[in-house]
Amino acid sequence: MSFVAACSYSFTGASVPAHLKTIAIPMFKDNSGSGEPDLNSKFTFETTQRFIEDNTLQVSDKINADAIIECTISRFSDTQAAITGNETVSLRRVELQVRVVYKDLVMKKTVFDQTFKNFSDYQNEGDITTNRQNAIEETIKKISEDILLGVVSNW
Repeated sequence: MSFVAACSYSFTGASVPAHLKTIAIPMFKDNSGSGEPDLNSKFTFETTQRFIEDNTLQVSDKINADAIIECTISRFSDTQAAITGNETVSLRRVELQVRVVYKDLVMKKTVFDQTFKNFSDYQNEGDITTNRQNAIEETIKKISEDILLGVVSNW
């Protein structure tokens, strides 16, 4: 008789102190100077959704929250990522950088003050506007996931 044992690891909630039950996620500030419309609201919405789906900390308003993350978009760039043999840009890269300050409001201390950054590439052909927006959304999702993991797993 044989059997296979499987282990599953989850880091969700692994590093969240027991006294923290709720978190506030105010509107992100956009100090990137990019002029990208609604960048801060898209980022705030995506990050909030990640916390709601994770459910380790309940999203709350600042007045009732045990913790808060204050996020500032510090950099947005859209640059060439690949050039073809005839010197045409075939691939572009969207890169975002966000400063996140995570505070424990109960203990009145800063848990971390960290910069998160990531990127996504997009094709510089076809519907370039849609390709670009998809790359921005993908980059926002990646960083929002990193922020969530930073808060609940203390990575």
